[in-house]
Amino acid sequence: MAANPQTPLSGLARALIQQGRLSEADAISCTTASKANTNGFILELAQRKLLSTREIACFAAETFGYPVIDIGALDPQTVQRDGIDRKLMSKHQVLPLMKRQNRLTIATADPSNMRALDEIRFQSGMQIDLVVAEADRLGKVVDKLSESAEQTLKELTGEDFDMDLLDKEAPTEGADSDDASQEVDDAPVVRFIQKVLIDAINEGASDVHFEPYEKYYRIRVRTDGVLREIAQPPLVLKDKIAARIKVISRLDISEKRVPQDGRMKLVLSKNKSIDFRVSSLPTLHGEKIVMRILDPSSAMLGVDALGYEPEQKKALLDAVERPYGMILVTGPTGSGKTVSLYTCLNILNTAGVNISTAEDPAEINLAGINQVNVNEKAGLTFAAALRAFLRQDPDVIMVGEIRDLETAEISIKAAQTGHLVLSTLHTNDAPTTLERLKNMGVAPFNIASSVILITAQRLARRLCSCKQPVDIPVEALLQAGFGADELDGSWQTYGPKGCERCGGTGYKGRVGIYQVMPISEEIAHIIMTNGNSMDIAEQAKIEGVKDLRESGLLKVRQGVTSLEEVLATTNE
Repeated sequence: MAANPQTPLSGLARALIQQGRLSEADAISCTTASKANTNGFILELAQRKLLSTREIACFAAETFGYPVIDIGALDPQTVQRDGIDRKLMSKHQVLPLMKRQNRLTIATADPSNMRALDEIRFQSGMQIDLVVAEADRLGKVVDKLSESAEQTLKELTGEDFDMDLLDKEAPTEGADSDDASQEVDDAPVVRFIQKVLIDAINEGASDVHFEPYEKYYRIRVRTDGVLREIAQPPLVLKDKIAARIKVISRLDISEKRVPQDGRMKLVLSKNKSIDFRVSSLPTLHGEKIVMRILDPSSAMLGVDALGYEPEQKKALLDAVERPYGMILVTGPTGSGKTVSLYTCLNILNTAGVNISTAEDPAEINLAGINQVNVNEKAGLTFAAALRAFLRQDPDVIMVGEIRDLETAEISIKAAQTGHLVLSTLHTNDAPTTLERLKNMGVAPFNIASSVILITAQRLARRLCSCKQPVDIPVEALLQAGFGADELDGSWQTYGPKGCERCGGTGYKGRVGIYQVMPISEEIAHIIMTNGNSMDIAEQAKIEGVKDLRESGLLKVRQGVTSLEEVLATTNE
């Protein structure tokens, strides 16, 4: 049978005919039908049960010389979303997988479609490498990704968005995007932002990131210390979303050239509201906005919920109950220092105690505590706030961070003159904190006579209740820091499994890992005699102070977290 000139066959169809895998009549019939119902030639073949999509993928790979990929094993989050245009991806049912220098790897079900490859090559300006995937599985992933923005907005706002119309209305580069009032009053965008924030609060997220890129716009949340993408709104809405957030955060919506910081409050009920610290940053393709979720209830959990071991908790509470002295909390950004400090303040927050705090900015609002936001432009520095506090008859002073010698000296003088001072420093562990103060220029005598306790901390993800036993080689446990006498078989190591409650991650919530080091007379003597951090660490070990790794390994023995988490968050 001669091919109908009105029905041109694809290269794949002709190859199937030549190899005797398909009759010419069936090829013409399927090609004609696929154009009428937009199924696509391969799916039409599969629907008529002439060939399965798996058979076609293997045939195409072998015939045209490309590898086969199992698209079902692909994590959609790893897709190279800015590789090609969303419409082009949907039109040709292709998926950009990896970008390396000037080469882009594309998954396709039909490697003979030269027109698609030419369009992709022209649009991306890159050389194309192909892999072959099953058409039905590939189609599901492509449709999910290309329609995620429309579906997300529809679900969150209850309204349909005409994506083609939005694309046509997109502002040109360099043009003023929209009238400010129009941006602010866009009701669907308002509802969309509210839903994103409420969902982030409900799942216990700490931050929400709104990130514009050249070809797409994404929203990610940080839960238990790990970022996860939750939505991809249409790129054209980036200015509307940014403007709305800036308005409710009292930022200047007309200023898009410099970073800005603000604050907003989301009222959930008569008895509960959540504060957000908002930061905008001009990037190459628009303003990135990060919203830090500040939940006052996190400071009300109590010291028992933070993860201190009994002896660590006792040492901390003993220090907090002292009438004067300095307590320092150290660790990197995001290690829970603020929550630890506020937990201590909450213990001290009684009618008979005058508490003042200087922060940059105040993250958690607590009734009964006098909180001050430092403002260096206006001259209200940490040091200036501390001097003012000392004229306000304080009992307890909290300094957000000791950054310079002046702040350190005033804090130490306050601790020496009958005040309890709490503050933070960015150091790796407790012993190096004392050396850091010396390097800032504080006299060893002042350090030894004022600092009463230092706690270093990290946050590790807590295993979900779906955790499962795992067998770890003895050599790995010894290398991690366990002693040979501890490996007596009386305890079991656990690892993540994944369930609906934890979203498949195997982890739910976080637990603190601490090094709590009271300043004993021996440690004070080492400070006075200009000993270094290694000397202090050695003495602390003699006194039974667990370092961060030892505390983390204890959490592994207790089945609270996994060995991988402890190794990732602590230094040996």
